[in-house]
Amino acid sequence: MIIQLCIVLLALYVGSRYGSLALGAISGIGLALLVFGFGLKPGSPPTDVIYIIIAAVTCAGMLQASGGMDWMIQIAEKMLRKHPDRITFLAPLTTFFLTVLVGTGHVVYTLMPIICDIALKKGIRPERPCGVASIASQVGITCSPIAAAVVAFAAISGSNGFHVNNLQIIMITIPACLCGLMAAAACSYKRGLDLDKDPQFQARLKDPEQYKYIYGNSATTLDKVISPSAKRAVYVFLAALGVIVLFSLVQMFGGNLLPSYDTIQAVKGGPAEITIAAGGNVTQTAKQLATAGVVVEGVTEVVKKPLAMNLVIQIVMISAAALMIIFCKAQPKKAVAGAVWQSGMVAVVAIYGIAWLADTYFGNYMKEMQMMLVDIVKEYPWSIALVFFFVSVLINSQGAVVVAMLPLAYSLGISGVVLLGVLPSVYGYFFIPNYPSDIATVNFDRTGTTVIGKYLLNHSFMMPGLVCVTVSTIVSYILAHIIF
Repeated sequence: MIIQLCIVLLALYVGSRYGSLALGAISGIGLALLVFGFGLKPGSPPTDVIYIIIAAVTCAGMLQASGGMDWMIQIAEKMLRKHPDRITFLAPLTTFFLTVLVGTGHVVYTLMPIICDIALKKGIRPERPCGVASIASQVGITCSPIAAAVVAFAAISGSNGFHVNNLQIIMITIPACLCGLMAAAACSYKRGLDLDKDPQFQARLKDPEQYKYIYGNSATTLDKVISPSAKRAVYVFLAALGVIVLFSLVQMFGGNLLPSYDTIQAVKGGPAEITIAAGGNVTQTAKQLATAGVVVEGVTEVVKKPLAMNLVIQIVMISAAALMIIFCKAQPKKAVAGAVWQSGMVAVVAIYGIAWLADTYFGNYMKEMQMMLVDIVKEYPWSIALVFFFVSVLINSQGAVVVAMLPLAYSLGISGVVLLGVLPSVYGYFFIPNYPSDIATVNFDRTGTTVIGKYLLNHSFMMPGLVCVTVSTIVSYILAHIIF
C-alpha cells in the first residue's frame, strides 16, 4: 500500500515538473503500474466533470474568439485606471470576478500586464497587486457556477445524500473567498519597499536599457475597437449563465422547470444486496441492479427525477457557443487557437489522468483509509481541509482534487456541511510556484518585484495565498453551518 502510494505521489511530482499535458499523461504511467504491475482494479475516469469542462471551455473559447472577452477586459481596465491608488484591492476583485464569470482562471493573462502597468505608473510596488491578483484568479474557481470544482462537488455530494446545487455552493464560497481576498490585499497593501525606496529597483533604473524596458511600454486594451458582434457574444454568454442560475434558484426553493424522467434507484431502507438465482446464485447490490435498469420489488424502484444540473450546464454552454458562431462571428478555428480553449483542454487531460489514478488507488484501499483516518476526522472533521490543501499542492487542479478526494471524505463519515465549509481549501497549488498564472505574472512585472525566490518557497504568492485560503476556509466553514 505504501509503495503504491509512493508511485502515485511520484507520478504527480514528475508530472508537475514537466507541467501542461504532462501532469495528466504521466499519471497514466502511474495508473499502468498500479493496474498491470500490482493488479489493482482500475477506478472510473471522471467523465461527467470532463464533459462539463469541455462544454464550458468551448463556450468561453468562442467568447474569446468573438472579441467579447476583450470587451470584458476593457471594462475592467477602465475601472482600474479610474482608481489607480486602490489597485491592490481592485486588481484581485477584477481577476476574481472574471474567473467567476468564465469558469477558468486563464482569462486573466490579458489583464495582468495592465495591473502591472497601472501600479508602475502610480509608483506602487507591482508585487502588491500582482501577487494577490494572481491568487484571486484561481480562488474564483470554487465560486463559479460553471467551474468543474463546483459542478463536481454538487454531483458527488448529491450521490452521497447531501443535495446542494451550484447556486447554494457559491452562496457560501463567494462571500467567504471575498473575505479571504480582502484580507490578503490588506496584508499586501504595504508589502515590501516602495519603488522609490527600493535600492535594487533604483539600481536597475541607472541602466538606460533597463529604464526603457521598464517605462518605455504601456500595456492597455483601451485602444481596441469593440465590434457589435463582440458585445452580442458577451450578452449571449451572460444569458447562458443566467439560465443556469435560474434553474438552480428554482430548485433551491423546491420548484422545478426541468423535464423529468423515469429513473431506477435503490429503495430507501431496503436491502443493500440481493441474491438472484440465474444459472447459479449471484449476489448483486441494489446499486448494481439500479444501474442495470432492473426493478426488484423492495430493492429497486422507478421514480421521476428532473434533468441533472451537470447535463443542464453542458446543454446551455454548448448551445451558447453555437449561437456565438451563428450570430456573433466567432470563428471556431480562432477559438481552438486561443489561450482559453487550449488551457481548458490541458485541464481536461490533467483531471482525466490525475483523478483516474487517485480513484484507482483510493478505491482499492478505501477500508484501510477509513481505519487510518476515521478517528481523526470524527474528532476534528475540519482537518479534512488540510488533506485537501496538501493534495492540491501536488495536483494543479481544484476540480481534480474534488473528484479524487471528495468520495473518500464522504466515506469517512464527514458531513456535507463540513465539506462545503472547507471547499476553499482545495486551492493549494500556489504553494509551489509552477502554475502558469503565477509564472506569467512574474514575467509581466517589468520591475522585477514579483519574484520566485531563491529558495523556491519564498515567492510573491505565498503570503497572499496562505492568508486568502485560511480566511476563506474559516469564513466558509462558519457560513455553511449557519445556513445549512
